[in-house]
Amino acid sequence: MKISIFGTGYVGLISGLCFADFGLDVICVDVDKVKITKLSKGICPIYEMGADILLERNVKNNKIYFTTDGAQAIKDSEVIFIAVGTPPTLDGEVDLTAVFQVAELVGKYINGYKVVVDKSTVPVGTGQKVKEIIKNEMEKRGVKYEFDVVSNPEFLREGRAVYDFTHPDRIVLGVESKKAEEIMKKIYKPLYLKETPFVITNIETAEMIKYASNAFLATKIAFINEIANLCEKVGANVKQVAYAMGKDSRIGSKFLHAGPGYGGSCFPKDTMALKKIGEKYGCELSIVSATIKANERQKLLMVEKIKKEFTTLRSKKIAILGISFKPETDDIRESPAITIIENLLKLGANVKAYDPKALDNAKRFFSHMIGNGLTFCNNALEAIKDSDALVIVTEWYEFRNMDLYEVKNLLKGNLFFDLRNIYSKDEVERFGLKYIGVGT
Repeated sequence: MKISIFGTGYVGLISGLCFADFGLDVICVDVDKVKITKLSKGICPIYEMGADILLERNVKNNKIYFTTDGAQAIKDSEVIFIAVGTPPTLDGEVDLTAVFQVAELVGKYINGYKVVVDKSTVPVGTGQKVKEIIKNEMEKRGVKYEFDVVSNPEFLREGRAVYDFTHPDRIVLGVESKKAEEIMKKIYKPLYLKETPFVITNIETAEMIKYASNAFLATKIAFINEIANLCEKVGANVKQVAYAMGKDSRIGSKFLHAGPGYGGSCFPKDTMALKKIGEKYGCELSIVSATIKANERQKLLMVEKIKKEFTTLRSKKIAILGISFKPETDDIRESPAITIIENLLKLGANVKAYDPKALDNAKRFFSHMIGNGLTFCNNALEAIKDSDALVIVTEWYEFRNMDLYEVKNLLKGNLFFDLRNIYSKDEVERFGLKYIGVGT
């Protein structure tokens, strides 16, 4: 079966590579000519564990093809995935421009039965709008072809996306015909044979499942962060609190790790979008709204935590370890590190930052600040050297087992801020450092 995927961003590229590995013939479409050229040469534009191996293998085996010719891709494909970006607008709603542009293109070039799949995260009701746009474009042409629209949201964790795609907890399919359902099951046949649960719903339910899932996980993170803040006030240890909570099968241990707040391309955008959907339909989502506020407050509380240890931050050197919003990715979107760095610079501090994979993205984002209080370093020790404080913001593996004797000797000061609680107070303070965690 030949399928096309519009959009070679994070979701589109990983989906395309994994589908190609499933044995499908995949056409990946993007308007970015430079990116398409690189991908055609086997150069992966994102850092994602295993993606480069899949790209090299499937390009070599001619199972995946990259092009800017969307019209031809539509004509040649039985199934068309829409995996373009859906960025937030200034007021927090979802910009569906790219999704609707692909729908228009489908309507203009459809030449037979097609299944059009919304893979992008889109508000409830988008599938019906895509259907309407395709119909309208066909009417302009004076043609009438049968087609189905399907909602098939993704649940990929950055840094673990290839594994998540090939070992999913479930496959959600929002369909309106048995024909479309059977075609989608055929596409996911390797997972179907592994008895992966398939959740078959209508389109609107599938669209809601994605938002509800991400909002719940974001709420869980915001909750444990607020508990951590209270733990600091009353003398409790949030790591032990979270461990005991997680042993309750009704709660579970995942996403109960206190820290500087969530970031990335999903949780911040999707919680805000869900809040806006609620407002549109006159349904107040007070818990989601509180989660958004709590998360933004948590990032700023980390700045206050650092500020509290100094009489003044002016001209103080602060080493920041980790800029990506989580380990194993180069994505810095909505990362807590951005808020922390920006506010430290405003307070007059000199920031020395390092990240194993996100430096290029960070340099582009902070280009106007480089040399104006902000320095990017090539390794952790360079950032730590002669700094008044060390701040671990992202829990990369290389930060989890540092030589604390060397850290103490390189630091000018003795402050060790562990915003991910990857060390214990005892092991750090044994070396003459002052340990400050989150809720510990």
